[in-house]
Amino acid sequence: MRLSLFALPLAAALVRAGCHRDTPHKIKESIKVPPRGWFRQGPAPSDHLIELKIALPQPHFPILEEHLWEVSNPKHDRYGAYLSKEETEELMAPHPETIDAVSEWLSSHGIEEEHLYRSSAQDWVTIRVPVSLAEAMLDTKYHVYTHSDSGESIVRTTSYSLPESLHEHIELIQPTTMFTRLRPFKSTLHWSSTASAASQSPSTGSLTGPAGNPIDPSCNGTITITCLRQLYNAVGYNTSATNGNKLAVTAYLEQYANNQDLQQFFQMENPEAYGSNYTYVSINGGMNNQTYAAAGIEANLDTQFAFGLTYPTPATFYSTGGSPPFIPDLATPTDTNEPYANWLDYVLSQEYLPQTISTSYGDDEQSVPFTYATRVCASFAVLGARGISLMFSSGDGGVGDGDSNPATQQCYTNTGVNRTVFLPEFPASCPYVTSVGGTNYIPETAVFFSGGGFSNYFPRPSYQDAAVTKYLQDLAPGTYEGLYNPYGRGIPDVAAQAWNFLIVYQGQAGYVAGTSCSSPTFASFISMLNDARISAGKPSLGFLNPWLYETGWSGLNDITMGNNPGCGTEGFNATIGWDPVTGFGTPNFEKLLPMAMAV
Repeated sequence: MRLSLFALPLAAALVRAGCHRDTPHKIKESIKVPPRGWFRQGPAPSDHLIELKIALPQPHFPILEEHLWEVSNPKHDRYGAYLSKEETEELMAPHPETIDAVSEWLSSHGIEEEHLYRSSAQDWVTIRVPVSLAEAMLDTKYHVYTHSDSGESIVRTTSYSLPESLHEHIELIQPTTMFTRLRPFKSTLHWSSTASAASQSPSTGSLTGPAGNPIDPSCNGTITITCLRQLYNAVGYNTSATNGNKLAVTAYLEQYANNQDLQQFFQMENPEAYGSNYTYVSINGGMNNQTYAAAGIEANLDTQFAFGLTYPTPATFYSTGGSPPFIPDLATPTDTNEPYANWLDYVLSQEYLPQTISTSYGDDEQSVPFTYATRVCASFAVLGARGISLMFSSGDGGVGDGDSNPATQQCYTNTGVNRTVFLPEFPASCPYVTSVGGTNYIPETAVFFSGGGFSNYFPRPSYQDAAVTKYLQDLAPGTYEGLYNPYGRGIPDVAAQAWNFLIVYQGQAGYVAGTSCSSPTFASFISMLNDARISAGKPSLGFLNPWLYETGWSGLNDITMGNNPGCGTEGFNATIGWDPVTGFGTPNFEKLLPMAMAV
């Protein structure tokens, strides 16, 4: 979706009148201080164009959510009876009077229908206006904020208001108070042309997988497609290219998948896939730069392993445009939004979608405004109701920043009081997605950076009650009291290998690590299960968690060793059953396959 640029003269806009213009403004959303690390530099240029996304309430979402639980519950008669695009749009649509009220307010500021874009369900309105007009509409002042670590700058405010009569018709407007720093969940510190010695397990000689199957000893230092198929017990399973099953990975932040690197990787790790390609989808101006200099480690990792593991399953690469939002000295003409909104707007408008989608990006949950996180999470629920399995990396900071030293840890609340808390990641904390943690070694242990913990935004969903309650009951009394929310959604749900993945980057073979490795890996094995179901005339697995927590967990390899330090602590421990380090564990495809076929 692209909007044509326009700049409405403020003087002309102000002569327009409407009933909402005469209603007193009331604060809609505010934060006490900018999140830690952000510093105000000065007023935003008045002619700087900013793209505002206006979320209208979805009064029928509880009905849509009920559909999600029914079609995702293997014990329910409607299991697998997914909703169509049209059916979900009816349940996402705002009341007509809401559409009229917001349109009238926009018109009163000189913004007519031809100046705006509406989502396919009419629940989002996007406008592009100069800062001066945005300030008048929202009774606020925008400033340029710069982050002390990255140096990136954005245009934001700490509070905005709306006419009181509009509060019931507008759920949120962004970018206003959102200081999110979307990032890929891989650690460039782990990038190397040689395998890290730290990844070597004490095991020597031949290796045996959790299913008793042999594994090449080299897999303890180098993870390849062959290693993953051996470790997760899928050797010999062949997917179909023609049964309708599809797999996708997402990319943001100008991460480009290099096709020459992909073909070199196929030659090295899956020669049968050499010469094959994928469907490239550009969203919001996403580019496809094929120069070696533009190759992205994250994008290469996702495409090489996900598409290599599942070949010849048709694959899709979503490239969503959006770079660091605003660089004042370069006079960037437009401030961009957090890109999940653009990706969701596109995929929700499509009639047909890949059944399995992996995403390896996110940010600290507290950096995302609660209203925005809730709304994005609801959109993931819509995709689940349509039968899409969504995997998200759980993060690379353990329980927060990955630092176990109390003197140097950086896990502080965004309220300005510098209180230490664990920092869960979003979107991994959304209860409508499957969050994937990380492991290493054979036998597998939790990798030290595996993101895990408990959401401060989303309450524990009912499907987690038994498993998470048991884990918490087994914790020693007072463990990390006050650092986490014991009533929140537990993270992650599952795990997969996350260290020393051998990829090709800029023509060279090298190693990379992070839960960016584990999410496309787990998604690939789910795609294989969907392949088998679709070939047998069954629907895809859809939203996985109700099945995983009910019975699917028994088809996973339980990880009982390791921990995820951070925030000045050693983090949580992996243990028998579910834990906030590796969830229920890693896939055993041979066990999962008959279970998936039985539902």
